[in-house]
Amino acid sequence: MKLNLSKIDNMEFEGIDFADYPDFVDAFLSAADYNGKEMTDEQIDYVNDTYYEFVNEQVFKSLY
Repeated sequence: MKLNLSKIDNMEFEGIDFADYPDFVDAFLSAADYNGKEMTDEQIDYVNDTYYEFVNEQVFKSLY
């Protein structure tokens, strides 16, 4: 599966633990849109598993 990360928006995250700042290792993408359509569970799992750094950066951006 290939996804263009720049087409992912309206991201929602779960598992954010401020005691784990700044790593937020338990945080994960729980919902998002891809190219204007709601992402499937399979796509979200793929992003969480394959693009950890992207997810981590987006969590950080969403908080600050």
